[in-house]
Amino acid sequence: MALTKFRRKPSTVLPALQPTQNHLLAALPAGVQQRLFPCLEETPMPLGKVLYESGDKMRHVYFPIDSIVSLLYVMESGASAEISVVGNEGLVGVSLFMGGESTSSRALVQSGGTGYRLLGQRLVDEFNRHGELMALVLRYTQALITQMAQTAVCNRHHSIDQQLCRWLLLSLDRLPSNHLIMTQELIANMLGVRREGVTDAAGKLQKLGVIEYRRGHIIVLDRPQLERLSCECYAVVKRETDRLLSPLGRTANSL
Repeated sequence: MALTKFRRKPSTVLPALQPTQNHLLAALPAGVQQRLFPCLEETPMPLGKVLYESGDKMRHVYFPIDSIVSLLYVMESGASAEISVVGNEGLVGVSLFMGGESTSSRALVQSGGTGYRLLGQRLVDEFNRHGELMALVLRYTQALITQMAQTAVCNRHHSIDQQLCRWLLLSLDRLPSNHLIMTQELIANMLGVRREGVTDAAGKLQKLGVIEYRRGHIIVLDRPQLERLSCECYAVVKRETDRLLSPLGRTANSL
């Protein structure tokens, strides 16, 4: 794939990390925030970090801030495929308050950054108060289930080109910029396809001027075109997520 000159982003001063940079935490009433925020632990979430493996007992839930976590199903052969992504719109670890202590998926950081973690029992205790936190996380869980179902449909019926567009758009919705750091090998693992297929699909997008790719850095240059090239699955997931999570104070154009 032909490489274009990589444009460096201007340096910016990043804001201090705050729990309210996660939309779920920001939407909680003041009383719930006062109970939970002192218990939150700031945690680095570097690219490639595994938060938990399939079958592990889950001790913590994670609230990403500027990172993205992929939930992957891993086969006995070691092959994997992404079933959903979690960013600053939600939390990692819904199984804990749904009655289980483990899950069949692996949680892998696909875009490095930071987040907060909370002891799972602390979240369960707050959930069992049957207050605003319970209502919010149940709506978030429904949105996550929608994403999982649509991902299964997309992987079965749509081309790698369309899947890549959907994946890029879902990632962009969970990041503060149009810049992603991700290798083609990792993208292939997420989509459950061969690396050559991702290389070909990314090359087409670059030739169209939709993205700029170099050495694991992807810059989306034309989001409207990317949305037009994507399949219907992205729009379905975004529309349902916006509907379910509107109490979290989102705008119409962001997750």
